[in-house]
Amino acid sequence: MTLEIGIDIGGTFTDAVCRAADGSFRLLKVASTPDDPSRAVGHALERLLPGGAAEVGRFLHGTTVATNAILEGKAAKVGLITTAGFADVLELGRMTRAANYDLIFGPQTPVEVVPAERRLEVAERIGPDGAVLLPLDEAGVAAAARALAGQGVQAVAICFLFAFLNPAHERRAQEIVAATLPGIAISLSSEVDPAIREYERTCATVFDAALKPVLDAYLGRIESMLAARGVPAPLQVMHSRGGLLGAAAARAKPIRLTLSGPSAAAIGAASVLREAGCAEGISIDIGGTSADIAVIAGGAPVLRHDGSVGRTPVRVPTADVLAIAAGGGSIAWLDAAGGLHVGPQSAGADPGPACYRRGGAAPAVLDASVVLGLVDPARFAGGTMKLDAEAAARAIRDAVAAPLGLGVEEAAIAIHRITNAALAEAVRRMTVGRGTDPRELPLVPAGGGGGLHAAAIAEELGMIRLVVPVAPGVLAATGLLEAPLEHDVAQGFFRATELIPEAELRDAMAALTARCTAAMARDGARPEETEITAAASFLGQGHTLDVAIPPGSATPAADIRAAFIAVHRDAYGHTRDAPVRLVALRVVQRARPRGVALIASQGAAAPGGERRAWLGEAGFVTARILRALPPGERLAGPAILETIDGTLLVPPGWRLTAAATHLLMERLPA
Repeated sequence: MTLEIGIDIGGTFTDAVCRAADGSFRLLKVASTPDDPSRAVGHALERLLPGGAAEVGRFLHGTTVATNAILEGKAAKVGLITTAGFADVLELGRMTRAANYDLIFGPQTPVEVVPAERRLEVAERIGPDGAVLLPLDEAGVAAAARALAGQGVQAVAICFLFAFLNPAHERRAQEIVAATLPGIAISLSSEVDPAIREYERTCATVFDAALKPVLDAYLGRIESMLAARGVPAPLQVMHSRGGLLGAAAARAKPIRLTLSGPSAAAIGAASVLREAGCAEGISIDIGGTSADIAVIAGGAPVLRHDGSVGRTPVRVPTADVLAIAAGGGSIAWLDAAGGLHVGPQSAGADPGPACYRRGGAAPAVLDASVVLGLVDPARFAGGTMKLDAEAAARAIRDAVAAPLGLGVEEAAIAIHRITNAALAEAVRRMTVGRGTDPRELPLVPAGGGGGLHAAAIAEELGMIRLVVPVAPGVLAATGLLEAPLEHDVAQGFFRATELIPEAELRDAMAALTARCTAAMARDGARPEETEITAAASFLGQGHTLDVAIPPGSATPAADIRAAFIAVHRDAYGHTRDAPVRLVALRVVQRARPRGVALIASQGAAAPGGERRAWLGEAGFVTARILRALPPGERLAGPAILETIDGTLLVPPGWRLTAAATHLLMERLPA
């Protein structure tokens, strides 16, 4: 079994990479099918595996199905069973407004997911020390289950007060609900998000339950496709923190898939940077619908634990990715005052930009790229789709140029400049906004639009290096091939470290490690790395910092305290001698793939003539066109490199050098 296949679904295109053991690869882009994303996976498999599939050893998948189900309100109908007196936690939220100056004040919490009539209470109470204060009313749980069944729910979330310290009541309630409603999806807060803060824990549990029927059906369709085509490899799915899960584990906790695709792109960018000898950098994956920006540090994407989908907190560990609505399909439009805007509306995959000739009439960023000579209409997506330059020009003229009294090219330049400014500002937020100077960091442009905007972003921010993947248009799919199989488990504590016996912590670490190892074994792997972290704070603090604990520590409580004080000093510039509270322990185990990096073609440079193109501050120039640049070759701007999955602009003052696994683009000294 020598082939590995990674397929990632985006809003406009579904990307696929098939890598052989020697690093050679095939790549493919097919139109996404928003009505059923699994159909696009089937289309990709038909073209990648027209013959036998017996040599496929790994099949990896990144998907936006979980995110879209939440954002589009297409998740399953869910009910909530919670502690008496706490049914309105989900509606109260944090008493904050997402937009302070909106004239119309809409719901600020996900009450539409579980309205009041589907939030039912039962008598029970666990205390803040984990002790049982009031036994579970088992008859009340059964009655609540029957009442929810009468409302036609497809899933049940169970979230009891302080269940993260003692899950006994939640587990017994699960048994009762399962017996009362056989086959229904059930999620427990003590398993989904075992940590403090009732609102965030309830949100995560409710959405996990609501996603279970959706993801179960979706993953089932993918597995059926693999079986029908004779693919022997099991399905593995990218989760939000940048690792892979077996399909069974993904079904058990689907909330972990909410940022599957963006995390895959960040993993791919980290791999490309390592091949280029860089441990740090910034990736920007520009697709048809959105752009995802991630910071790479220490050879891996930076992680966060307070992610969100839309306005809803989804507290699962995830790659720290900023997504903005700026992609090739973003629509240019005029407001009532005649101001030009780009996005957030997108033409998507259907009908797509005007140049697709599928009925779209609104001008998009891709239409501007065609008008400006940046994209060859005959070679878009490797020549698999022919674009209509006249339709692009007509859409820009009618919607933007004529109302503003501009020429079509002037309007197209304005569209590009607005898009470039939005992208540069997003990178600035992820770097300068967090105290990092981007000027010495390399930028990794990816996605179909990455190479069209990368130089402009770099020039705006003073960056001087770009590390370009061999196949930038399918970087998220490539990231799937580079991601480790990864499982994590957590346990809540919420006690001062000096009050926790060292033996109790050692036993907890051993038990969590054993659970993680068992999960890895169910996916057919042995852990190669074990990472133990503690979320801790000073007593009285509302937020935590993560600290690492040596896996074999004999004094974990003392180690947590010492490490937290040091991390607090590094983060805030000060610390104090005060009790340290352990909020939660987390164990992560990984098994890394044995694959090799994608290797570029060794063929000769393939010139494609010349073309008039707008290259930013240089204006319109005559640019050389190349279709390939073999390792060792150099190319000075102005030039355009067109590959099967993307277009890279090389403005005047920039130089491109090809290596076996990447391209290095550098700004020449003035």
